[in-house]
Parts: sequence; C-alpha cells; structure tokens
Amino acid sequence: MTFIPSKYHGVLDYAVAATLIIAPLALSFEGAAKYLAIAGGLGLLIYSLITDYSLSARKLLSFKAHLVLDFIAALGLVAAPFLLGFTGLERAFYLVIGLSVIAVVLITNSETDEQKKT
Repeated sequence: MTFIPSKYHGVLDYAVAATLIIAPLALSFEGAAKYLAIAGGLGLLIYSLITDYSLSARKLLSFKAHLVLDFIAALGLVAAPFLLGFTGLERAFYLVIGLSVIAVVLITNSETDEQKKT
C-alpha cells in the first residue's frame, strides 16, 4: 500500500534532514552520535535537492533511486546504535528516525507527481 505522493515525501525529506542536523546539537549529542547524524542530514539535504521531484533544485537523481538511498541510509541509522555503542537518548533517536524513514519509504508511491501527469 503506497499512498504518500512524492510531493509530500519531499516535505518529509527536508524535515528529516533538518531534524538530523539540528537535534544532535540541541540534545547535546557527542562524538560519533553527533557527527553521524549531522552528516546524514547534510547528505539527505543534498540528494533531496537533486532528486527528480517537485521540491528539488535540480532533477539529476530519479525518485526511485532516491527512495533506495533513503532505505539504505535508514538501515544505517538503525544499525548505528548497535555498531557504535550508542545508548539512552542517542540510541532512541537513531532507532526512531531510522525506523520512521523505513516506514515512509515503504508507503511512498514511487511514481512522481510529474510522471502521473503524462
């Protein structure tokens, strides 16, 4: 069941990117927990800006490829606490964000709004 259109997925992309960049600073994360989240947020921001959907600056990356990147990045977020030994709030943050992104990818319609019009 895929019901999130690409337009709304784009809004979520930018919200998640901002969360990954700002939350570790606001929550006083340290070391790898801080820098991995910020790097992930910047990466998401960059590939969102070049994705072929309505909220991008350039259309260089297909939306389907974008969804694959989202899924792989989310798996990394889920794995990070276990691989890097994050505990407490840092572990919860990574698991909640990662599992949420996986869920969003699975329920996003991979056809862009522009493709539906043709």
